[in-house]
Amino acid sequence: MNKAPLLLAIVVSAFSASAQAQTETTHSFIAFGQKTYMVDASGKKTWTYPSATRDGYVLDDGTMILTLNRSKKKYPGGAVVKITPDGKESLIYKGTQAEVNSAHPTTEGNYVVTEAGDKPRLLEINEDGEILVEFPLDCQTKNHHLETRMARKLDDGTYLAPNLLDFAVVHYDKDGTVLKKFDTTVEGGPHRKIHTWPFTAIRTDNGHTLVTCTNGNRVVESDADGKVVWTLTDMDLPG
Repeated sequence: MNKAPLLLAIVVSAFSASAQAQTETTHSFIAFGQKTYMVDASGKKTWTYPSATRDGYVLDDGTMILTLNRSKKKYPGGAVVKITPDGKESLIYKGTQAEVNSAHPTTEGNYVVTEAGDKPRLLEINEDGEILVEFPLDCQTKNHHLETRMARKLDDGTYLAPNLLDFAVVHYDKDGTVLKKFDTTVEGGPHRKIHTWPFTAIRTDNGHTLVTCTNGNRVVESDADGKVVWTLTDMDLPG
């Protein structure tokens, strides 16, 4: 008996089931940037916000935490606001320098905020805006806009902060001590390097660090020693 047609049928059947499962898997998302909006699983835009944003979260109860771009009148140094499911907006933090770049909600109900300016800093604040943790960020200060982006608090109470023009993600202890720096500069050819600007850094369950890098158009995964073990670039993706 020729087993090839049977094997082919099994492969085609499995592929069809996989394709069907993929088409049935949908989800909503929220986008931040010059335009801030939410799209449902069908692709329909269901909500918009009138201001540009830099970071944001939708909590389990539907509350949104938005990091707002600076504005000339209302928030010249940027801000962090909370919007409840019924649309009520309240201020969590008003920036005091050039701009606010992130506000990561923690499991304790606080927020990790990064602030850019002549004295770039990381803050952890509570719901009332009271500062619980504060320390300076170890980054360049000539370009405020490219100092840092989306800092995140880890389960052990330490912090990861990506510093764009320093081409590094910095791991800080609770008191601001630098524990490690992950270099995001990668080889781009025989005689040049691509200066990849780290934008977001996330610690994975296996202790690795996943970093999205703008400018270099890539995502890199580093092990605990900082060695890159996986990379995804624009060239790896169709279209």
